[in-house]
Amino acid sequence: MPINIDARLPARSVLEMENIFVMSRERAMAQDIRPLRIAILNLMPTKIETETQLLRLLSNTPIQVDIELLQTATHRPKHTPQEHLLQFYKTFEEIKHERYDGMIVTGAPVEHLPFEEVDYWPELCEIFEWSKKHVWSVFHICWGAQAGLYYHHGVPKFPLPRKLSGVYVHMLTDPVHPLVRGMDDEYLAPHSRYTEVRRQDIEAVPELRVISCSEEAGVHLVSDAGRRNIYATGHSEYDRETLAGEYFRDVNKGLDIQVPCNYFPGGDPARPPAMRWRGAASLLFSNWLNYFVYQETPFDLEAIS
Repeated sequence: MPINIDARLPARSVLEMENIFVMSRERAMAQDIRPLRIAILNLMPTKIETETQLLRLLSNTPIQVDIELLQTATHRPKHTPQEHLLQFYKTFEEIKHERYDGMIVTGAPVEHLPFEEVDYWPELCEIFEWSKKHVWSVFHICWGAQAGLYYHHGVPKFPLPRKLSGVYVHMLTDPVHPLVRGMDDEYLAPHSRYTEVRRQDIEAVPELRVISCSEEAGVHLVSDAGRRNIYATGHSEYDRETLAGEYFRDVNKGLDIQVPCNYFPGGDPARPPAMRWRGAASLLFSNWLNYFVYQETPFDLEAIS
């Protein structure tokens, strides 16, 4: 089944070229189906690119999904046209009386700052608190996962000696968890971050469960006991070229940056990278939509509260 998005959204043409079934909201309203309502709080600077990546993964299920794009009101992005934000995004103030089956909180390039020093941290805390009674399941990505773990459970983040960038092998530590149903014992996922959360701090919280880890990248997937909050410290949604774009951007800035690990063939940035994590990413997001949202959310969203 399709994702329902504004017909004017730039991601639409990209996804249609990839033969992904995208339905306009006008057509979706003509069908006698209640789609899942999914909000995406997009904190990434490259918002249009991130929209396309997430919509691609959310489309790969038999479930009809209605998407709402959200931005923070207390921070103005520098890399996305203001016209795009005004046309396609809403703020928390505009939707705070709504309810959603699910929500995705993306990463953000603010890892070097303590959480409390991020300019939109108070607004994000308000959204996290609001989500407890207005969203059935929340999927947190990268810095969004670190922020969620810190806000909900007090789990701290720590700086890494160098940027963790690359595609890493992960092992399932809880192979029967529905989030990884159908996954191989080992799978690949990209990471791109300067900070980490530590397994011992997560396991010290009784209501948290570590689902998968990497020897090189550390904890990847975490769930709370009620399965209402999912945390992914990596970027399974990344495209083939995303890590390359970040690497060459940092090189051009003169940063002392290492070549992304296990990404370019032979470690040679001149060679195009292979896409080796698409299957695991698709399964991860479809499992979340099915087992944590569709199978669990009340038909009447007012019942969430």
